[in-house]
Parts: sequence; C-alpha cells; structure tokens
Amino acid sequence: MNAPLLDVEGLTVFLPVEGEERPVLRDVSLSIAAGEAVGLVGESGSGKSMTARAIVRLLPPGARTEGAIRYRGEDVGSLRGAALRALRTDVATVFQDPRAHVNPVRTVGDFLTEGLRTHRRLSRRAAEERAVRVLDEVGIAAGARRLRQYPHELSGGLLQRVMIAAALLAEPRLLLADEPTTALDATTQAEVMALLDELRRERELALLFITHDLELAAAVCDRTAVMYAGRVMEVRASALLHDDPLHPYTAALAAARPSLARRADRLPATPGRPLSAFEAPPGCAFGPRCAHARDACHERRPELLPLAGGQAACARAEELRGLLRDRNGKPVVSHDHA
Repeated sequence: MNAPLLDVEGLTVFLPVEGEERPVLRDVSLSIAAGEAVGLVGESGSGKSMTARAIVRLLPPGARTEGAIRYRGEDVGSLRGAALRALRTDVATVFQDPRAHVNPVRTVGDFLTEGLRTHRRLSRRAAEERAVRVLDEVGIAAGARRLRQYPHELSGGLLQRVMIAAALLAEPRLLLADEPTTALDATTQAEVMALLDELRRERELALLFITHDLELAAAVCDRTAVMYAGRVMEVRASALLHDDPLHPYTAALAAARPSLARRADRLPATPGRPLSAFEAPPGCAFGPRCAHARDACHERRPELLPLAGGQAACARAEELRGLLRDRNGKPVVSHDHA
C-alpha cells in the first residue's frame, strides 16, 4: 500500500494549566490517504480541534507534544521557517467561526490576495483575478465587487464561502475543515457542505472534517474516527458506523441523535458528563459512563486495535460485536447483553 498523505501516530499534547502540565490529547492515531475524506466526531472538549491544530503546529504557547505527525513522509515537528510555511500552504484550514479569523478593518480582497502576493509573488491585478475565479467556484457571484467589501458586509454563509475560497487559493493537498457549518442555519449548512464535497472531488483533495454530527460525517466522509476524552475510540467506514458500531461510545452518540423515521418521547441519554483527557481515569475513559463496562475496563486503558475492517479501543469490542444495536436497529446504551 502507498504511504498515507497524513499519518498521526501516538500523538499526545500537554498544555500548561496553573503551573502544571495537563494532557489534552492522549495517544491519538489516525491516517488520511490522498483524496480520502475522514471525519472526526465527538462531544465538545473531546480533542477534535486540538488534533487539527497540532497537525499544522498552531498549538497554544507552552504546549508540548509526544508522538509523531508525518505529512507526505516528513516529520511535521522538525519543520522550521519556510518549510513550516509551506506545510501550512499545502495543508489549509477552514475554521468554524469565520468572523474570528478575518481582520474586520481590511477588505475581503486584502484577505484573499495577501498570500498570493506575498508567497506567490503575483501582482495585485493577477491576484485579484485569481481570487475572483475562486469566488465564482465557491458560488459567490460579482466577485470583483465582493473584493471591495468588508467582512461585516457579508452574511455568515457568504463569509464562510470566502474562508473556503481562501483555503483553495493556496491549492492545498489536504483541507482541515473544523466544524465549518456550526454558525450557519440549516439551509446554508447544506449548501456549504455540498460545496465542500463537490470541490474536494473536483480537486482530488484529502479532507479531515471535524463535526459533532455522525450523520453529516457519514454523508461526506469515507471513514470516521470517533474521539472521547482526548483519545480515538473507534475508526470505521462511515457507512457502517451507525449499523455496526464497534465501541459503546459510538452507539451512544448514534442513539442521542433524533430521527425523522421514528417517533420517540425521549432520546436515550448517557449518564454522567463528558471528561477531558486530564480527567480520564486509569482505565477506559468512557468506562464510568458505559453500560457494558466490567472490572477489567477500569484497570487498564485499552489500545486502538484492528477489528472488522476498522479499529476500536474497547476491551470487550470483539465480544460485543453486533450487540450494540437492538432488534429494531437502535443503538443500545442503557442495558447490557452480557
């Protein structure tokens, strides 16, 4: 097999908190092949955004990392200066809140053309012509007029399209999309996701798509990785994630999503609260909330191991295979089959 475009192996990230180091990611491993779309899902605080920031070396001051991140076979941690800038061009990021990542006193044109003029040495006119073409690609008409506007003059949906255009202008091989539809209404969300998926296929981009929504990840991603408490709990083909989850946490996430196909008076809720990586107990981080946990689950942290064409970090994963859904196909989270 060809080497993956991106390979993250055993990534652990520590941040300084009140004078001591605390882990926010623990032993994260995932890979993305050229042209592949991989989803990264989990509750807030599970480490999804921190993983994306670690990939492009945008961690907070004082952060310390262990493990390896390799992009096209090169160790990202060893990159400096021009090589690091080249990485951040080849691996573009679309953040979830566009207004937090643009300068409100500079025009859209300044935002889009700065990189082209600085790094590609294009003239202002050539850079603006190229920016207008990419704006048209992302569905923004009258691009020349938009270049003269300021961020506050654009709606949230238009500004997110501008952010996507800015990422595409760099002609990246890998796109990190960190919840790019969070601040948008449902109709605009659908439009932006359809646009991202279409552009990815046209340009043969690899994509890491971060979201809370399992079904949205399944709609646009080839594989999905599920995170909890700073760890990857399961990696599975997206089409199988609902029908055949390998980890009880994945089943719990699926159960918590409303369905238009069936009526429910109350959605199943997992007891307890999500944990941060530094709060996780010695054994399985999900163990205190898991209906299937046994004594062994609380004693040793399970490794992410191959199973049924995917991977799962659960001591009982093979034993529970096929038992995490009931006879009606609904995820089981509240009782045990053992």
